This record gives sequence, structure tokens and C-alpha cells, in this order.
Amino acid sequence: MSSKTESKIVLKDTLLEQREAWKRLNLKVVFTNGCFDILHLGHIDYLEKSRNQGDKLIVAVNTDASIKRLKGENRPINSEYARARVIAALGFVDAVVLFEEDTPESLIQFVKPDVLIKGSDYKIENIVGADFVISSGGEVKTIDLVEGFSTSSVIEKIKSN
Repeated sequence: MSSKTESKIVLKDTLLEQREAWKRLNLKVVFTNGCFDILHLGHIDYLEKSRNQGDKLIVAVNTDASIKRLKGENRPINSEYARARVIAALGFVDAVVLFEEDTPESLIQFVKPDVLIKGSDYKIENIVGADFVISSGGEVKTIDLVEGFSTSSVIEKIKSN
């Protein structure tokens, strides 16, 4: 028997079924993604504000292989399973899905979210999947980040102590 947090971690096909069920209920589905390697206040604030943009929040989490390609051999610190479970434990997260690609573009097109969210360090025109979401009638928004919080800065702080 899986735990409540494990039950929020879904495969792509299951996610699509859930998305379609939410759509039938006229619920606004929000999508965001990230590595979420060492969870910190910046992540919590970002995800909570993302969820506030709709009724359901889907969080796509990079797999270990994807993070290694993006951030180097020393990352991730935590395994994809551990990262997905931690994100799934957050009450305002409704579904977690892992993705192997360097970007979630194909997953965004698969899920067709009503709202796509990224941090304000991105310009909307540079957000992967933004064109698709907008052309499908959805919205793309950015969330202001909590200054001074990043996984890289946490790692550096640990190394320096």
C-alpha cells in the first residue's frame, strides 16, 4: 500500500486522466516545474503562490539524469524519489510527475495546463511551453522569488561551514 504522498506521484498517463477529471469539474489547473533538490523557503513560497493561481497544482520534477545534464555531475544531492516525495508531502501540491527531458515542453503540451508558472527570473517570452499554453487559451505567469534562497546558495553555505 502506498502512502498518501506516494499516491500523489503519478505517471504521465495517470496524470492525463487526473487532468481530464479536473477539467470536467471546471477546476483551473496550474503547472510548474523544477529540480527542487534541497527544499527551502524559496521553493515553499514559490509553490504556494503557484497553487494560489488556480484550483489544482501539478509539479513536474526533473529526474536525476536530467539534473546531471543541466547542473553537473555533483547534482542532484537528493534522489528523484526523495525529491518527489518531499514535494508531494506539501498540502498545496495535488500531483507530482517526473520528467526525463531537459525541459518540460512535451509534458506541458501533453497536460495542457490552464496556467503555466515560472519564477520571475524568467521573462514570459523565454518560458518553455508559454507559446503553447497561450495559444491553447491558457495563461502564463511569473512568481516573485524570495531573495537570498536558492539550492546552490544552500550548498555553498554548507561547504563553507
